[in-house]
Amino acid sequence: MPLAVYVLGLSIFAQGTSEFMIAGLLPELSADLRVSIPEAGLLISAFAVGMLVGAPTLAVITVRWPRRRALVSFLAIFVITHVAGALAPNYGVLFGARIVSAFVYAGFWAVATVTTIGLVPVGSRGRAMGVVAGGLTVATVVGLPVGTLVGQQFGWRTAFLAVAALCAFAVVGVLAAVPNGHADSRERPRLRDELWGMVNPRLWLAYAATALTTCASLVTFSYLAPLLTMAAGLPGGWVPAILALYGFGTFLGITIGGRTADAHPFGTLYVGVAGIVALSAALALAGHRPGVTVVLVFLLGAAGFAINPALNARVFSLATKAPTLAASTSVSAFNAGIVVGPWLGGLAIGAGFGYLSVAWIGAALAVLALGTVVAASRGDSGPASGHSTRQVSASDGAR
Repeated sequence: MPLAVYVLGLSIFAQGTSEFMIAGLLPELSADLRVSIPEAGLLISAFAVGMLVGAPTLAVITVRWPRRRALVSFLAIFVITHVAGALAPNYGVLFGARIVSAFVYAGFWAVATVTTIGLVPVGSRGRAMGVVAGGLTVATVVGLPVGTLVGQQFGWRTAFLAVAALCAFAVVGVLAAVPNGHADSRERPRLRDELWGMVNPRLWLAYAATALTTCASLVTFSYLAPLLTMAAGLPGGWVPAILALYGFGTFLGITIGGRTADAHPFGTLYVGVAGIVALSAALALAGHRPGVTVVLVFLLGAAGFAINPALNARVFSLATKAPTLAASTSVSAFNAGIVVGPWLGGLAIGAGFGYLSVAWIGAALAVLALGTVVAASRGDSGPASGHSTRQVSASDGAR
């Protein structure tokens, strides 16, 4: 695996830490900026919306940029927004900084994916994306608790500056390890060609699977803390440890999925999505049993993330003529699930159905996702299969 792939994974870890640590710093932000905790929580929603919009927008703007230039530009802006956030005199400035940082983070994801896929043979795409996306899972296991601890001990502004410093280090790594790309003008993609490459119903079926599976996982994850304490009856002090266990499950899942996605893309999707269905239903039925709940949370994290490399590999096997737009739309599909999942869970809880109802919603969404996988496998004549993807030139790859 090229060094550049690991550098890109480190960059995702640095930026992903900022994405997650806000959840652990809401009390500090609320007190310092003199806003309510729900208002502080909107910083999380703003980040997700910024990513949802930023990915396709920046893909169009930078479609002909050299890749290293785009990656460094996005990281540099991310650093600046976090310094500005750390110095923010009020909530409005911080809110704006979060939107801009999410915007360029989405752009980085898209270009990093295109770059990663282009650096490895076709048969290693899933594994390479497992390494890059693994940076995000490490952010949940390490970045979230460490960022929260730094913010609690030294102030949330210090946590923002720490992320800025880590991203500045990532800039050096990108400059040193990532090839610039598009050195030959004949290799530069054209927006018109990319738009035509997106006209593929099977590609949009793959995006639907991405959005639905992400939504199925996030609707439960978003309310794990109250589910563990209010439904399972666990002490509040156990919540951080169980969330860390969930994070280890995601890391295990994406590692295994990265190993199987290239040779068995549909097999990986079938097992992973069916696992989300079964585990979510089991959690809804047995969520009042603490021991069983802890095991199910770990397994749900593993199943939810095991399918990510296969989802990415399938998208890019279907969109070889639209690598940049395919990558950006995939980022948007993931973030659509991130936005909609917590919203659906909140509606159910607000309607009085209880915290275990979110697991039933997750199971239902995963059933719908499984339907898209079945439809795709039956209608697929080969481009996304494990054998046929090896016939596609690695230079055509994208995220």
